[in-house]
Amino acid sequence: MSIQVVGTGAYVPERILSNDELSQMVETSDEWIRQRVGIAERRISVSESAAEMAAKAAERAMEAAGITADELDLIIGATISSDSICPTMSSYVQGLIGAHCPAFDVNSACSGFLYALDTAAAFLARGGYRYALVFGAERLSKILNWQDRSTCVIFGDGAGAFIIAPGEQYLASKLFTQFDNNALDIPNGQGSSPFYEREVGDALVAMSGQETFKFAVRRLAEDVQQLCTEIGITLDDLTWIVPHQANTRIIELCAKRLKQPVEKFYMNIERYGNTSSASVPISFDELARSGKLKKGDLIAMCAFGGGLSSASCILRW
Repeated sequence: MSIQVVGTGAYVPERILSNDELSQMVETSDEWIRQRVGIAERRISVSESAAEMAAKAAERAMEAAGITADELDLIIGATISSDSICPTMSSYVQGLIGAHCPAFDVNSACSGFLYALDTAAAFLARGGYRYALVFGAERLSKILNWQDRSTCVIFGDGAGAFIIAPGEQYLASKLFTQFDNNALDIPNGQGSSPFYEREVGDALVAMSGQETFKFAVRRLAEDVQQLCTEIGITLDDLTWIVPHQANTRIIELCAKRLKQPVEKFYMNIERYGNTSSASVPISFDELARSGKLKKGDLIAMCAFGGGLSSASCILRW
C-alpha cells in the first residue's frame, strides 16, 4: 500500500521584509542578496507562533481534501523552531485545529518535511490509518543572528501541509544522513545547570555556506537520479521537480548536473527565502493550486538540510 496526497495547504505571515529594508539593519544590499541566493523578500512573523502558522496551513489542506479535523488519524510535524520543547508543535496544532489523534514531531532541519512524509507513509502502509496530516512549519526569525549577513538574509517564516490517505501515488523515497555539525549548527543554549562545564553556544543559526552548498548540489542530483533508476523511469519523464528553496544557484547547478531544463524546477525562493522544513510543502501547494499539475504527472520532491541530511521522493499525480 502506498499513499496519495488528497489536499495541500500553505500559510505565510503578512509581514514582508525586503532586501532594501534588511540592508538598513545589516551591511548588505539588494544586489548582493539577489546574486548570492536569489531572494528579493521574505515573510516574517510578528505575532504568530510556528504552530499557529502550521494550523492555518493545515486548515487549508483539510479544506482542499474535503475532510474535518475529526477525521484525522495521525499528525506528524517537522520543525526546528518550535516555540516550546514540550509540548510538541504537533500537539499544539492538534489542539488548534480540534483534532483527536496521535501527534508528534520530527527534526531533520530543512529535509524534515520529507522525513515526516515518509514516516507517515509507513504508518498508513501498515494499516489502521485513513487520513494523516503532515506539515513543516518554521519561525526561523527567532533563531537568526540579525547582525550576521551570511545567514539572516537567507531565511523566512511560513508553513506548508499535506493531507495524505492510502493510495498509489508515492512511488519511491530516499533518506540520507551524514553527520556534520560544522556545515550547519543550531545549539540549544547553555541552560542553567550548575554542573555542566562544557560551553554551549547561543540558540542561533551558524552556517558554513560553502560546505552546505557542495553537499546540497551533490545530494539533490544523486538522490533524484537514484530514485528514477529505482522505479524504471528517466529524468526526462519527470514533469516537475520541487526542490528545497535554499539558493537559486544550488537549484541551477542541480539542473545542470541532471541535464534538465531549470524551468522544470519549481522555484519561489525570490518571494519567501529559505523556510527550512516548510519550503517543499509551500512550494508544492503553490504548484498544485496553479493548475499546472495534470493527472499522471511525475513529480520529484527533494531537500537537504543540517545534519547533514537529504530526502527525496517521487509521486505520480
